[in-house]
Amino acid sequence: MAEAYIVAAVRTAGGKKNGRLSKVHPADMGGRVIDAVVERTGVAPEKVDDVIFGCVSQIGPQTFNVARTSIMSSCLPESVPGVTIDRQCGSSQQAIHFAAQAVMSGTQDLVIAGGVESMSQVPIGSPVMAVKEMGNPFTGEISKRYPGETFSQFHGAERMAEKYGVSKAELDQFAYDSHKRGAAATEAGRFKDEIIPVPITLEDGSSDEHTVDEGIRWEAELDAIKALQPLQEGGHISAANASQITDGASAVMIASEKAVKELGLTPLARVHAMAVVGSDPTMVLEGPIPATEKVLKQAGMTMADIDLYEVNEAFGSVPLAWMKALGADYEKLNVNGGAQALGHPLGATGSKLMGTLVYELKRRGGKYGLLAICEGLGTANATIIEVL
Repeated sequence: MAEAYIVAAVRTAGGKKNGRLSKVHPADMGGRVIDAVVERTGVAPEKVDDVIFGCVSQIGPQTFNVARTSIMSSCLPESVPGVTIDRQCGSSQQAIHFAAQAVMSGTQDLVIAGGVESMSQVPIGSPVMAVKEMGNPFTGEISKRYPGETFSQFHGAERMAEKYGVSKAELDQFAYDSHKRGAAATEAGRFKDEIIPVPITLEDGSSDEHTVDEGIRWEAELDAIKALQPLQEGGHISAANASQITDGASAVMIASEKAVKELGLTPLARVHAMAVVGSDPTMVLEGPIPATEKVLKQAGMTMADIDLYEVNEAFGSVPLAWMKALGADYEKLNVNGGAQALGHPLGATGSKLMGTLVYELKRRGGKYGLLAICEGLGTANATIIEVL
């Protein structure tokens, strides 16, 4: 069977809402990560067959195919095509899947997969809110099949906590651990291989480089997290145990065995198995559980075979419910912190987390890693990689 290899993985450090990356054009962020994977591999830019980018809010500066505008902002020649996809929060994980499938099919040899999201410039929900007069996506036949349902991720996060017995105390502890783990990883330099510098202009007009995830609460206190009121009365979810609004971009380069040999590339990891599922859209965020079950079955593996897992912290209830449902080990879960501390730049999160998983597995001498992300309306991707 043909193989697909990850030969480079990079990301920008996360920028807070209206923070250090808020004025950087999303196509420029995309161009930066494209340039970085090309530079790291040393491949001739014209050798890249395609660029597949994830982006959720495709409007304003992120519209008109942001993969293509990122190419036009990068070192790649005009001959390299690009396509932008939307599988909600798992968009760039799906980009990796599409890139791997293209390479494994033999139709392409070198594909850059990634994503970008400037949530400061293009707030979440903008494609609906900006053109409300054009209609609501849920008022057609969907409204008959699911009467009265709003498909709210906030409601879904609460439902996940309730269904899987995740307490607010557990959520708050997980949020605290996310910040502590993120801070410890940063201080130890564990993100140095994945983060690339982004030149920025500060408010006073001076220049700087953005290199550190801006959302980490370095002095996080568990009591302060516990004191935050839930978003709904009697609920579990608060601002502290949900992901942060974040600006950022990320990319990985996927290569065929032929490209690895002919171009002298050094693989970081092999894409071992991939799965995507649909699940109950009223639960919204439950998909990572059946997606993980499916990808493990495809690979002929069990949770015991996996050395580390990255499960996106869209809300803390998602990875904790996932852990309880599958009997996963808390000490292997999001070991360098997750989206509650490091942020969730929507379309960029999948390839962002893939890079984190690859480099941490290599650092620990681990072999197999699993990435799973919940996505709007009940879909989810899961990927198993083998570090080489």
